[in-house]
Amino acid sequence: MNKITLISMTLAISTSLLASNYSLRKYQHVKSFYRDLTPVAIEVTQKHKLPTAAILAIAGLESGYGSGYVSQITGNILSLGAFKSDAQLPALYIPYSKSLKRVLFDSEEIKKYSKTDLSYKKRPKSYKRDYRPAPYAATTSNLGILKHNKELRFKAHEACLNDFATRWIVLDSNIKSFRNSRAYLNEAVAKNGIDILNSMSLNIAFVNKIGGVKNSFNYRKTWPKKVVFIMKRVGLVQLIDDIKNKNMSFEEAWENKKR
Repeated sequence: MNKITLISMTLAISTSLLASNYSLRKYQHVKSFYRDLTPVAIEVTQKHKLPTAAILAIAGLESGYGSGYVSQITGNILSLGAFKSDAQLPALYIPYSKSLKRVLFDSEEIKKYSKTDLSYKKRPKSYKRDYRPAPYAATTSNLGILKHNKELRFKAHEACLNDFATRWIVLDSNIKSFRNSRAYLNEAVAKNGIDILNSMSLNIAFVNKIGGVKNSFNYRKTWPKKVVFIMKRVGLVQLIDDIKNKNMSFEEAWENKKR
């Protein structure tokens, strides 16, 4: 094997490995989810000094990249539990489509399928905050409003992200892991500057601080691993860097897999 051939093979392997690192970018539903969510996520997280990549990865996991029926109905992409005064999604009696293999909630879509294809089931109250506007929040009416109204969906996602920033990851939270996470972020920014929030190491540390232990965002030990997997395989740290610091459009940043 000559030197030129060896170099060519090495470059090909390196390129392949880089592409595999961002393997989730090949899915259109993942791209669509982040195309809509990334601008507002950058705005909210920058304002409240939160790591954008980690928040986007959490949203992807908790909402199934926006495909979960609870997140589609409520706009609650982070699966935030409702506080006492918040509107909560009530119990629902909605069908499962055997042909589509998913739950249907949009009345207009349900009409398109035969009765034999639909299996109705009562879904218990979710106890998640419902970000639909009045008079629909906390009701079984107009479950598809956010699906059909992009402006309202954007506002719901923005409200959910703001809740996470101002009601959950705060110094006066009654959850120790949230208080410690906020203190950690404040200290990191004070010491290293605001750009530290887009470092891979800080994003991973944040995820591990808010989850994977008892009395945290999600106590399951596998939860942080799943979030970090999404963050790395979508390339969210690079995506944010390309958009914020290199002034790329979302489309340009999404196609850029070179580090």
